[in-house]
Amino acid sequence: MSLIARLRAYAADAFGLGGTDTVAIEADERLAAIALLVHVARADGVLAPEETERLGRLVVGRFTETRAEAEALIARAAAFDAQTRDMAQLVEMIGHEVGPDRRARLLAMAWSVAGADGSVHEFEEALVWRLGGLLGLDEAAIGEARRNAAEGRVTLN
Repeated sequence: MSLIARLRAYAADAFGLGGTDTVAIEADERLAAIALLVHVARADGVLAPEETERLGRLVVGRFTETRAEAEALIARAAAFDAQTRDMAQLVEMIGHEVGPDRRARLLAMAWSVAGADGSVHEFEEALVWRLGGLLGLDEAAIGEARRNAAEGRVTLN
């Protein structure tokens, strides 16, 4: 359970506000994951059409059912990313109980978004490597996630 989820649970218990809303917590984690992908897409200062398209394709089926839902969620995630302090805050919202395989898949998605415009800018590369570290992945796992993205093997499920 993420720090935010634990704080919500504590507040609900301490103030008699009822149980935690696990659907809301999962939505927050999903929003944070997509905000990380948006953050990576914006890293070089340009949100290229190819990055927007790739981001939409990655979100549909993994986080939403339809393209319209994906676009709405990406818009919310973009606004959320603009409000957050940094990537570490977004990673904390995802929670520590997410296993290393799923974290590596999220990182592969980030590599995929970074390379969607045909190249990974050096700033994007540094950012995704930092994201891998924040997700608790070692250099070998970060490199494997990059290879998976380059070979089109990017899934979250």
